[in-house]
Amino acid sequence: MVSTLKVNTIKKQSGSSITIAENGDTIAITTGATVSGGTVASTIASESITAKGDGSSADGKITLNCYVNTHGVSIQAPPHSSAQSYTLILPQSVGTNGQVLATNGNNTNQLSWVSATETKPTITGISPNVAENTQTAITITGTNYVSVPIVEAINSTGAITSADSVSFTSSTTLVANFTLPVDGTYFIRIENNDGNAVRSSSALLTVSDAPAWQTAAGSLGSFAAGSSISVTVNATNATSYGVTSGALPGGLSLNTSTGAITGTESGATQTTTYNFTIRATDAQAQTADRAFSISINTSILNSVRFGQ
Repeated sequence: MVSTLKVNTIKKQSGSSITIAENGDTIAITTGATVSGGTVASTIASESITAKGDGSSADGKITLNCYVNTHGVSIQAPPHSSAQSYTLILPQSVGTNGQVLATNGNNTNQLSWVSATETKPTITGISPNVAENTQTAITITGTNYVSVPIVEAINSTGAITSADSVSFTSSTTLVANFTLPVDGTYFIRIENNDGNAVRSSSALLTVSDAPAWQTAAGSLGSFAAGSSISVTVNATNATSYGVTSGALPGGLSLNTSTGAITGTESGATQTTTYNFTIRATDAQAQTADRAFSISINTSILNSVRFGQ
């Protein structure tokens, strides 16, 4: 049996309550009807509900209370002065951990789940990691690069030098040309156009002068076979020396720390010029090569033998 009750006003007496329906009943509110004032603590079967303002200063809002109705969370309309009317449409899934809702920017906003974290660039390495004071192309690898970012070298003193130029290869590779006149160690900083930036956690780039040879290339002297020999090669900033090609005369050896070539020649049976290349290396593994020679003369020794 369906009953219909139409009244203009129902008022309760002081201290009494009014019960319109029992548990399990449904109160149907016709589309277009208005529920005004007070609280509806039940299910309202209507495809659209409007929470109206009070006509003067209070904007319409819906409040979701806790189970004892001591506090709650409200969703409130924008003020009349903003003249804003739009619909927010919830997405069809719950998203994933850490995501937030974002609009599509239209009056009818389909909300969608997006990551709440910023996409910052990262730096995984550079090559080379040692440069001289002249312009040097530094390849930077990492992630999330956006064409074309700002790239800077930050000295351990805090001084900042911008790259002369930056080439965007991909989202994982950049090439920055730096001219850094001051020796020292440098952090690398990258800032994308959206403001997201990263600075390397350590000083990745070392600027240092490469070894510079002070000893002229070419002959280090001519010596008699079997004689005691001592010559020294020198390069500034060098911390070690080594023979990279050719060979020293027999009996001679190179001190890898000082560049001294010493020993008593042995093994030469005829006058011979020995050609060799020595590499000077500095603390940053920068190198400089130079070609030298030593001549061993057996004619003096032979003339002594003939005189005997």
